[in-house]
Amino acid sequence: MLRILLFLATNVAIMAMISIVFQWLGLGTYLDQQGVHLNLNALLMFSALIGMSGSVISLVISKWMAKSSMGVVIIDHPQNRTEAWLVSTVERLARQAGIGMPEVGIFPQPSPNAFATGMNKNAALVAVSTGLLETMNADEIEAVLGHEITHVANGDMVTMALVQGVVNTFVYFFATIIGHIVDRALFSSRDGEGGYYGYGPGYYITQLVAQIVLGILASMIVMWFSRWREFRADAGGARLAGRYKMIAALEALRRAAEPEDLPGEFAAFGINGAIGRGLARLFMSHPPIEERIEALKRLQG
Repeated sequence: MLRILLFLATNVAIMAMISIVFQWLGLGTYLDQQGVHLNLNALLMFSALIGMSGSVISLVISKWMAKSSMGVVIIDHPQNRTEAWLVSTVERLARQAGIGMPEVGIFPQPSPNAFATGMNKNAALVAVSTGLLETMNADEIEAVLGHEITHVANGDMVTMALVQGVVNTFVYFFATIIGHIVDRALFSSRDGEGGYYGYGPGYYITQLVAQIVLGILASMIVMWFSRWREFRADAGGARLAGRYKMIAALEALRRAAEPEDLPGEFAAFGINGAIGRGLARLFMSHPPIEERIEALKRLQG
């Protein structure tokens, strides 16, 4: 609950700071001079409502979505030695990380992967793929679990939701301003005695195009942050399970077949992601495994 309150408080603080900056820069005055009369504070609050609502909802239902969309089977009562070992290892690593025991599950995917999700670090979900259990040894799996437990302990799910919500807010905010400016320039003949009124097709078309373009640019920011989180989670996995185990786990992932992203919003939370080349690297949720291994080798201890 504390993390959710901090999540909301941080968003409010960001919105307040942005509002002050816009006033200091005179953005409202400039738009008025251009004939675009907008209440920027009201627009910013409305943009925040739109931008943050989707992120908050996704965060709240993330565990339910994982179970329903990815076929995660929760291990309530271990049915074999592998499941018993998996649950006990997660329990030990969670205790080391100072968090509550997560739910532990397995999902059907032939490629080795794992993820963690949930809005509360003391009631999270950690799941591994069938491919991971079939292709990795116990030490490597332990390191993967340490990586995912670190994501939970760092509150990465909440932080990612906050980052996504903030960029969504700016995308809608600036797309709306651009739409107003273009619509005003194309249809200034609609000015009446009471001033500019109504929206023409220029507004709706421009705002939609601007949202698409700005959304693509914003996703680069979100993916950069996601890649940075992976380095931190690797370091955390090394602390919990051992640096050489973490390196061995990444080496095992590198030897596996071409990696594939987890579906939808869970792509950023898997331990492995699709490889990007050229400009596509800017949209990768995970750094190249070679870079992650080199970062671990540079760790002290």
